[in-house]
Amino acid sequence: MQNITDVAKRLVQHNKGKITEVYFVACGGSLVDMYVSDYFIRSESTTITSGWYTANEFVHATPKRLGKNSVVIACSHGGNTPETVEAARIAKAAGAQTVGLTYNDKADLLAVSDYSFLYEWGDETRVHNNPMAIMLELTVGLVNELEGYDHYNTFMEGMKLIDTIVASAEKQVEPRAKAFADAYKDEEMFYVMASGASYGHAYGFSICSLMEMQWLDATAVHTGEFFHGPLEITDENTPFILAMGLGRTRELDERVLKFLKRYAKKIEVVDAKELGLDMIDDSVSEYFNPVLFYSVLSKYRYALSKVHNHDLDVRRYMGKVEY
Repeated sequence: MQNITDVAKRLVQHNKGKITEVYFVACGGSLVDMYVSDYFIRSESTTITSGWYTANEFVHATPKRLGKNSVVIACSHGGNTPETVEAARIAKAAGAQTVGLTYNDKADLLAVSDYSFLYEWGDETRVHNNPMAIMLELTVGLVNELEGYDHYNTFMEGMKLIDTIVASAEKQVEPRAKAFADAYKDEEMFYVMASGASYGHAYGFSICSLMEMQWLDATAVHTGEFFHGPLEITDENTPFILAMGLGRTRELDERVLKFLKRYAKKIEVVDAKELGLDMIDDSVSEYFNPVLFYSVLSKYRYALSKVHNHDLDVRRYMGKVEY
């Protein structure tokens, strides 16, 4: 795998530091992995705009700003998702620098990527090398190279800690995940809630882990939006999964939890603080929330697959019919 810091420097050097936008382009779980990087730029950068695009929308509604001062980061697990490959091709043709991520060293995406990262898959002991973490480190490095990031060294210290934190958290939640699956095995609808950098993973757990992998109805609700409509579905029979992150938007999550404790009964709280993420400094910990939640909530979906006798790889349509 290419050195992440080196790629960030080369991206900046390419146009003598003139990068005005970064676009994150993918589909499904790969797009979910990009949310925290988009959130980081929107939160921390004073010179770069950011766009988070599902690939086919990027192809059909290509942003007019796309050009030589753009960086397009495209991710496809197998590297051959047609929409993502086409999006990278369009970006490259427009003069943008392209970065591709995949685990497949023969992927079509590599042919339209100026820089590429081949990540390892299935090694749960090295979560800081999964695509979400790679893109986040690249994005933080890019902002640091362009304009400086006061907490860069602290962030990199967090990268050294995250594997240990996740490994401990996974062990901690395994019995809870099993108890959750046993208690909710007959439920057909879940509301998954989070805020800030974590919201992307609430969305991802809904569409990928529950809808795709378990054929369950699910939707993601931002905790900041809960009191502006969604609260009306709250009752004692409605299941909620609340991913409580660390950082600036934790107050939003706490407000929702306080309400749910009054009016709901079926509440599963996955708290980053309880799971040890506070080992990472407060100035950067919020950006590690989704890295932790991905691994921890994977234990929940695995437990559900066991009580449902529904393997996580079983599909009705994906890869089986034309669409």
